[in-house]
Amino acid sequence: MKRHNCSFAMPFICIFMNLKNATVLIIDDDVDILTAVRLLLKPEVKAVVTEKNPENIRSILSRQKFDVILLDMNYNSSINTGNEGFYWLNKIKSWGSDASVIMITAYGDIDLAIRSLKEGAFDFMVKPWHNEKLLHTIQNACKSKDARPADMESPINGFGNSLELLGESEPMQDLFYKIKKIAPTDANILIMGENGTGKDLIAKAIHQHSLRHQKAYVKVDLGALTESLFESELFGHRKGAFTDAREDREGRFEAANGGTLFLDEIGNISLHQQAKLLSVLQNRQVIRLGSNTATPIDIRLVCATNVPLSELANEERFRKDLIYRINTVEIMVPPLRKRGQDILLLARHFSKVYSNKYLKPSLEFAKNAIDKLRNYHYPGNVRELQYAIERAVIMSEGDVLEANDIIFSPLESGATVQEETAYTNLGAVEKNTILKVIEKNGGNISKAARELGITRTALYRRLNKYDI
Repeated sequence: MKRHNCSFAMPFICIFMNLKNATVLIIDDDVDILTAVRLLLKPEVKAVVTEKNPENIRSILSRQKFDVILLDMNYNSSINTGNEGFYWLNKIKSWGSDASVIMITAYGDIDLAIRSLKEGAFDFMVKPWHNEKLLHTIQNACKSKDARPADMESPINGFGNSLELLGESEPMQDLFYKIKKIAPTDANILIMGENGTGKDLIAKAIHQHSLRHQKAYVKVDLGALTESLFESELFGHRKGAFTDAREDREGRFEAANGGTLFLDEIGNISLHQQAKLLSVLQNRQVIRLGSNTATPIDIRLVCATNVPLSELANEERFRKDLIYRINTVEIMVPPLRKRGQDILLLARHFSKVYSNKYLKPSLEFAKNAIDKLRNYHYPGNVRELQYAIERAVIMSEGDVLEANDIIFSPLESGATVQEETAYTNLGAVEKNTILKVIEKNGGNISKAARELGITRTALYRRLNKYDI
């Protein structure tokens, strides 16, 4: 016999609340098993799909998303090697499915089942099983999926709880792709962009989609730290280290141990502070003020700055060795004026948020309001748009926002063209980088795109943009 026949326990009544919205796919070439599991799950979950032939998995996944997949480990092979199960498990993962996969195995396949966990399965079920055990395992799989970072495949839905991180435009699609590629790594990230573009939201999204997402996320606004507070806040202090040090206190590095440390406005710290920071990053340990004892730290570092790279590279202002240390991967956040259709997408989003907050009716935008939103240059970026829409919602009298309801902040009217020019000059840097990477890869566009961390389509767009 290829496998043990399943003997199911007597039916029982149990309400699994978090299964009611679950969709489950079962792949097994034993029709009896498919029928039994389908009858068991049908009253408990939202939808059950069964399939005998694993060759059809990809087609099924292209039509429907699943929360849980029950996958048999053996099909056509007369020997219970489990290799078919591993093959299809890896295929499911490579196709981008975020379903929790539960492997189905026979008594003699325990070692294979343990191997399947190492290769990405959520759990395994041994034949024969009891109904209650199967439902409990599926329930745990759904809980695990709910606890994961939010799916990144649909950037319109944003990342996790960062509702303002929305975008359909090409620059944002490229940004989402890059976040998806780098978030699961431990690479240090430097986020660059103008004020108000949402750099803090991107830092949080990187943490939420990293392997450290269950650990601490600690943000430090370096621009708000005085020279005297810098070391105490970041590295901690011992009691009596200075006048107001009345007790031992851990610094932000220790607080973020095991998780992510986000250093905002890093371009504004002094050369003396940079030297202190570089020492900690190189040695991977901190020494509290007033102490001689070093404490090892394990953090993923994300930094952000509104200082253009050309200025940051000036060694009279910023240490080049520190740039290399914090900038394993660089992310450039596009200004709102270069995001096209995202302006209206964000405006409608903020309108809905503030209509709910201030108990207003759902508001529509008149054509003249839409034209005004599209034609404005947004020196204050997303933050300026957000405050303008909030004010418009508060002051609105009817259910339609007109152009004169939308008033942009006079605080941004003094923004200079110099900032725009500095970021435009980065185009030359990008063009040279693309040329070097393409040359390095012998003209192979696919390899060059992978090294640059963008899609082939995105690379072709840049080739056209720079007339390469």
